[in-house]
Amino acid sequence: MLPKIKQFFESHFIAESSSSELDSEHRLQLALASLMIEVAEADYENAPEERVMLLKLVEESFDLDQKEAKELIDLAKQEHAESTDNFQFTSLINQHYSATQRIELIEKLWRVAFADNVLDKHEDHVIRRIADLIHVSHSDFIASKLRIQKESSLS
Repeated sequence: MLPKIKQFFESHFIAESSSSELDSEHRLQLALASLMIEVAEADYENAPEERVMLLKLVEESFDLDQKEAKELIDLAKQEHAESTDNFQFTSLINQHYSATQRIELIEKLWRVAFADNVLDKHEDHVIRRIADLIHVSHSDFIASKLRIQKESSLS
């Protein structure tokens, strides 16, 4: 699996920093996409609105075009399917993200969950578990949920 991931990033990004820093950034992008996939798949439905939101968030978060974003999502799906838990993803986030960035990640997860205008209890549970693992306080977890829920209901 690692060679595919490395090949994807080498073919889509110009290395402007050291190789180890670049590898770390690539693993982080894959981790974020994998967590978004976890939320999208938590309700065991394949809602088109969630797929669209996932693609949009990956494009925006990593400044990718649609083709690159789809390739990253495919890699993240494989990585997610092969993982036994979220520790490999959340540990990277804890190492590299500030408290503000971790809250922004939780907001992205809520955007995926609310994309189909239905919040499934499994989606809520997955996001709550991820928030705990990346040390987002309960008050920030709830505030981000309410903020995104309000935005979703306005659109």
